[in-house]
Amino acid sequence: MPCHGPMDKMAIGTKAMFAPYISDDLRLQVMSLLYVGIPVETIMQRHTEMVEKQGGPSNRDDLLTHRYVRRLERKIRRSVYELDDDDAVSIDLWVEYHQDCVFFYEDFSDTDTFVLGIQTDWQLQQMILYGNRSLLASDSRFGTNKLKYPVHSILVFDEQKNAIPVAWIVTPNFAHGEIYRWMGALYDRAHTKDPTWQLGGFIIDDPLADVRTIREVFHCPVLISLWRLRHAWHKNLVNKCSDIEKRSGMAKRLGDVISEICRGNGDVDLFEAFMQDFVDCAGFLDYFKALWSPIIGAWTTALKATPLATAEVASAIESYHHLLKLRLLNEADESVYRRADWLVHKLGTKVHSYYWLDEYSGKDNFSRYWRSEWRSGPNPWCQGLQIPDSDVSVEGNFARVVCQKNKEKSHVVLNPGSEFALCDCSWSRKGNLCKHSIKSTKVCRDRGLTPPSLALFRYYQALANLVHCPPSDTVVSDHAMAVAVSVRTQLDALLCATNGNSSNRPAFRDSRSASKPREPEIEEANTENGMCASQSQSASGDDEEIPVDQDSVAHKKRKSREVSGEGEDFSTDEGSLSRRKRNSGEASGEYEEVYTHQASLAHEKTKSGEASDDEETSATQVTQPSETESSQATDGLNDSSVKVGLAEGAGGT
Repeated sequence: MPCHGPMDKMAIGTKAMFAPYISDDLRLQVMSLLYVGIPVETIMQRHTEMVEKQGGPSNRDDLLTHRYVRRLERKIRRSVYELDDDDAVSIDLWVEYHQDCVFFYEDFSDTDTFVLGIQTDWQLQQMILYGNRSLLASDSRFGTNKLKYPVHSILVFDEQKNAIPVAWIVTPNFAHGEIYRWMGALYDRAHTKDPTWQLGGFIIDDPLADVRTIREVFHCPVLISLWRLRHAWHKNLVNKCSDIEKRSGMAKRLGDVISEICRGNGDVDLFEAFMQDFVDCAGFLDYFKALWSPIIGAWTTALKATPLATAEVASAIESYHHLLKLRLLNEADESVYRRADWLVHKLGTKVHSYYWLDEYSGKDNFSRYWRSEWRSGPNPWCQGLQIPDSDVSVEGNFARVVCQKNKEKSHVVLNPGSEFALCDCSWSRKGNLCKHSIKSTKVCRDRGLTPPSLALFRYYQALANLVHCPPSDTVVSDHAMAVAVSVRTQLDALLCATNGNSSNRPAFRDSRSASKPREPEIEEANTENGMCASQSQSASGDDEEIPVDQDSVAHKKRKSREVSGEGEDFSTDEGSLSRRKRNSGEASGEYEEVYTHQASLAHEKTKSGEASDDEETSATQVTQPSETESSQATDGLNDSSVKVGLAEGAGGT
């Protein structure tokens, strides 16, 4: 039997006075609705309707009560952000009370600055769900003009291509090389929850971002988005240049400059030429020189070296940035913006609730309470794709797009197909990428009036470089070394198996491992032929086969050593490589005894020179085994490589 609460009309008795438990999801739903201002009565009314649709109280899977919701509402109303008069102490207390949603925290020190990373359990779930084999994006400069500490947002993209914040990083310092302090903790948090989680790519919006650290942490490619640069230039062109024709010309020129740089045909000099050609527009040029000239070189370098993200990504990040401004910077008392404890408190409560409700399927039940902070419908990119092609007409340097709400009205888009298209709608006048510009650009590209997008060009360029460029020298060298070691190991194993217990020596030995009485003879013989000792050693090494002069004294001495043993039978039909090596070793031993009793080295050379042609033939057969012997010793390996190895092994034995 189900536990009957006060909502059950058929319950008998005093009924349950308290709800012992509700699920975490339901609690998060109720808390989010309360944070955005939905009344308690409305929440309970909608919940009662939902219970009735599920078949009545007997089928309900929760114990939500009016008393419990009222208690949550009272708790929210009484909560304050200012836990202490000192902002730093207040932050420490907030972190202590909210350990479950803090993934990284470091206070000010002598060497490091303050860093606080916020990520709730719901945000972690979204990061794992939408970030796996997909993209993360960065909005790295929110609130630099108003907030005490700017906010760095990490975003994912849902099925509707809307950006969802999965982490907020609050710090006063976003200098190059600082992100390593918190980015590793963010990756570890996701990877601990799901060991199979792997990122497909990371999108930055700052040319000075630490790309190397991002690649090392997430093991993925890094792309750069133009949304911040395009948004700032577009907004200031509208505000600082009143002449529409001149504004259109400057926007088109800036778009051409960016296009030339991304295609590898331009440099910083193009911006210098731009400022000289439009010197009469002092308002925008003063702004450009003051804020962008110091970093335009970094942007140029980044655009040349880093792949570009698409306009779809730019539209999603831009929409997120706009919504975050509406949801966060809407306080009547702007003095609170200078406190960090207010910032982290509102991010973790009210702002987080809005983004949770954006993904809530039942948010339409509360549409009467929607305000500008609520998001409704797709972003401008998706809205632009829904406009029919028949509603777009291109006429020279502008395009007309029929308004979808009022078919009798149309919007004019200047520079259609350019990265800096300008529209006369209200969204575009704020510097944003509007749906009319997106649709007109798509139509122009489909009709071949403008070249493909810069992102697509860079993608094709990367594919071409991948096909035509050979691998780096280190890759080739490492592969060659691996193959060489593998072949040598296999040869040693086969030769040891063939030799059996007759010899435990490795097949490939350096000439320095030969018997000591033999070294002075070879060195002296090589000296007489004009060769140094090191050349003699390299000639008998493991990795090379160097031709030997058949008439050299050293070669004849080796032959004489191999044939000077008494009682040895140098037959050409020896049954195995082991038999041949043993015979060669015995001949060498007999020769060492003869060498001990020789009166002088000159007498030995004379004796070596008097060797018969038959002896030379026999020695050659010992040094270079027959093809039958080679095939027996090298089952399954390359014939040519094994013959070289066996010849070297026979020479060193």
